[in-house]
Parts: sequence; structure tokens; C-alpha cells
Amino acid sequence: MKLNDLPDSFVSDLVAIRRDIHANPELGYLETRTSALVAERLRAYGVDEVHTGIAKTGLVGVIKGKRSGGTIGFRADMDALPMQEKNSFLHASKASKVMHACGHDGHTTMLLGAARYLAETRNFAGTVHVIFQPAEEGGGGGDLMVKEGLFDRFDCDRIFAVHNRPDLELGKWGTRVGPFMASADGFTIEVSGKGGHAARPHLLCDPMTVAANIVLAAQTIVSRNVSPLETAVVGISAIEGGNLPAFNVVPDSVKMTGTVRTYDAATRDLIEARLAEMVQGICDAHRAKGTLKYDRLYPSVINTAAEVEFARQAAAEVWGEENADGNYTPSMGGEDFSFMLQKRPGCYAVIGQKNTAEILPLHNTRYDFCDEIIPNGVRYFSRLAERGLPL
Repeated sequence: MKLNDLPDSFVSDLVAIRRDIHANPELGYLETRTSALVAERLRAYGVDEVHTGIAKTGLVGVIKGKRSGGTIGFRADMDALPMQEKNSFLHASKASKVMHACGHDGHTTMLLGAARYLAETRNFAGTVHVIFQPAEEGGGGGDLMVKEGLFDRFDCDRIFAVHNRPDLELGKWGTRVGPFMASADGFTIEVSGKGGHAARPHLLCDPMTVAANIVLAAQTIVSRNVSPLETAVVGISAIEGGNLPAFNVVPDSVKMTGTVRTYDAATRDLIEARLAEMVQGICDAHRAKGTLKYDRLYPSVINTAAEVEFARQAAAEVWGEENADGNYTPSMGGEDFSFMLQKRPGCYAVIGQKNTAEILPLHNTRYDFCDEIIPNGVRYFSRLAERGLPL
């Protein structure tokens, strides 16, 4: 098999696999069908070892080159999102309120294709580990894989992963040195007051008013506390309270949830502290009680310089020098590949898939992965292996 001239049957088989995974999505740590499919394919491709049951549904394939040498790891995520798909094509989700709306079906397929190519050709010296991770969408599957000894069992000198970008043109690739994805934290605020008749507010402690003050005050954390040279997001995403359709009943409590995104660890600490102070202070001022539950979910994705340049050179071979951007704009999105990057040097990159005028963003109910990406995704992982572990 020639990497620059992959057979039509090879590509069409991968497209069929991708659409099958899309039609049968599974949530984090429930990817039993997907994991079994990946394991079956890896064995059929002649991968030397297939290790399952890592972080519940995760698995790792081991591919040995023609000679001994170094090690390299490639990671793909497998889980879907808890949302209802609104597409009508034949491979639309068969599961109620579960959908591959982030392209993990495509990431898994590209890595499967690279595993097949590398197992058939073995034009490298050393060992390639193909890592199929569960529960990226908020479940911390990358963290759990690391905690269960991923790199103790499957040592990797360096690691790589990719994600599709619907707003980046098809045929383009990008990454950067240092922070590339933000840390992702979640918080819940509960305000407890004293409910009653809305016509007698002087007898109550209205948690709605308190919550409204907290929402507005939270927006000043970044603008009036964080250095203008730093990047951060503080957002209240949902508010729950009241007794619809009743218009004259003040509730006893209001609950809010939100997220914090940063690149810098000190900024992350500052925001958590200021948010706690604001909740306490505003509640005290209104004679209410407030609680803040703050969860640090994913750390920032930090790419290492040598691996970024190495990945950029491989990407330039696949997409062309002019399309391999080593200074791509970072994102405030979160990604738990960051846990793996805390243990090994590596590079997380994005691949463009914009091929129509309309951009359907990630996590949209009509999103679908672009199958045109698959061949070059296979080539990218394969070139990383062949360049990184040369014969």
C-alpha cells in the first residue's frame, strides 16, 4: 500500500465504518459497541496487540515496526453527546438523544485507518500505540486512562491527537506552541432565600434578585480582575428557579451553573477565588445564603515546541507547506487530551473541514463529520509514525 495513493476500497471501507459509528453513537464510558468494533478491526488489520478495558471502554493497539526503536502514541476519542440529531440522511443517529455532534466518529475512523496502514506496511522502527479514549465530552476519560497506568503500560516518547474544525477550510491544518485549548471548569451556585407571595416582597428574601446580582457581578471578574493581557471566560449557562406558570410565587431558592475558561494557572486560581467572594458577599448583602461548588475539570492543552514543529513538518507533507499553520489561533474550548500532555510531550492540532458556504458548528443538531478528511487524516498519523520512528 502506498500512503500517497490509498486504494479506493481502503477509503470506502473507512467511510462505511465512520458512518456506522455515527449511526450508533454512545455516551462516555458506555462506548461498548464502538470499542468492540474498534477492537475487531484492529485485530483484523493485524495489529500485534489489542488491550481492552482501559478506563472502562478504552483500548490500545500496539503496532511494532520492522526494527526496534522509539515509541509514539496517537489518540482518538470515541464518545458522543447527549443531544437529539436532526439530520435525515441514512447514517443519522439511531439512538434517542445521543449524537456524534463533535466528530469523534471521524477521529476514531482516521486512527483506525492509520493503524491498518501501519500494520500492513510497518515502514518504521519502534512501536506505535494507537489509543482509543472514552468519555472526552466531560467525563475525563483521558485523565482516567492516565490514572490507570496508560503510559506505564504503553510508554510513548511523545503523543499526538487531532480534532476537526468546521470553520477552518478543508485542506488546512493548524496548531501552535504553548496553550492551544483552555482549561475547562464548571461551577454550580445555589442561592437560598425565603419564598412567598410576590406582592409582599418586604416579607421575603427574594433569591431571584440575588441571583440576578450574581450573574451581573460575575461578568466583571474578567473585565475588572483579570489582567487585560490574559484571556479568560466566565459565563453563567443556566438558571433554574421559580414555579412556572405561576407569576406571583417567589421561590425559596435558585440554582445556576456556568463555566470558567483560562490558559493561565494563576488566572484560574484568581477567578475561582473572586467568584466565591462575590457569591458570599452578594448573598450576605441581601440576607440570603449562597453556596458555590467549583469543579476543576480539564487543564489547558499545552503543546511542546519540538513536537509542534515536528507535527507541522508532517502536516506540510500531507496538506502542503502553505496549509500547515504552526501559529494557529488558540481556542477557549476544553479538551482532556491535556491530561496526557501533562505526562508526555506532544501536539494537539486541528484539521479543517469547511467545504460548504454554511458552517454547521460542533455540537449542532445538524452537524456531520466531513468524510473528505479521512484519507489525509490517515496520512497525517502515518507520516508522524514514519518520520518519528525512521528505519
